[in-house]
Amino acid sequence: SAIDEYKPLDATTNPSLILAAAQMPAYQKLVDDAVAYGKKLGGSEEEQIKNASDKLFVLFGAEILKRIPGRVSTEVDARLSFDKEGMIQRARRLIDLYKEVGVGKDRILIKLSSTWEGIQAGRVLEAEYGIHCNMTLLFSFAQAVACAEAGVTLISPFVGRILDWYVANGDKKTYEPSEDPGVKSVTKIYNYYKKFGYKTIVMGASFRNTGQIKALTGCDYLTISPKLLAELSKEHVKLTPTLSVKEAQACDLEKIHLDEKAFRWHHNEDQMAVEKLSDGIRRFAADAVKLERMLK
Repeated sequence: SAIDEYKPLDATTNPSLILAAAQMPAYQKLVDDAVAYGKKLGGSEEEQIKNASDKLFVLFGAEILKRIPGRVSTEVDARLSFDKEGMIQRARRLIDLYKEVGVGKDRILIKLSSTWEGIQAGRVLEAEYGIHCNMTLLFSFAQAVACAEAGVTLISPFVGRILDWYVANGDKKTYEPSEDPGVKSVTKIYNYYKKFGYKTIVMGASFRNTGQIKALTGCDYLTISPKLLAELSKEHVKLTPTLSVKEAQACDLEKIHLDEKAFRWHHNEDQMAVEKLSDGIRRFAADAVKLERMLK
């Protein structure tokens, strides 16, 4: 209903959002269909639950696609975040499940954790299988550089969760939008991509307030919650882009190349990113487990 109201181009899902939706009476039929599918394929109880869980993600995605012109993002199980081959296999499985319900891979973005393994899985999925990837849980500049070098379709650098970390770990509790550490992170990534001509789409994500959104006007894409879309829809102000390709090309960022060792070092140097990436993986994994328990 939120999609019908705000008419976004694309939409995203993650384990936490699916878990919340699966508990709502309105979506009970999707849960029942997923369970029936898992039973029909048979195998051990564990296999049935895994198949039902994947099917549920795809059923939600297919319903969303009926309401948007663009693409839906569907997440690979966060418990595979350090298993490159496992992520590739699961991504291909999700694409096959979409195919079964008549949805082509052009309308899907497969979401992968932006670990080194996830980024390399994205590289293979894009180059060898033509599967478009959305790299999520992205907090560090190193993650963004590695994603660009891997040639993935889209990245979702987080804004709100970066702010959360700085508020929790520093003396400063409020930030002007332009000084917001999450806004500054996405701005730097956008400028780097545009300066060096990377095709990867920058989609700012995880917003805490409309100030952050407005400070990133001009970014390729932004993924915004219905609550914040409602707040924005009440405002009648003309926004001028704060980010632009022209300004990005004039910035003084240096081009860098990251192999695995350099990536791990640079990422590790960013305490916030290390903590938020591992925390995000744990949270998504925990919600995947809760979803499986519910299906069971």
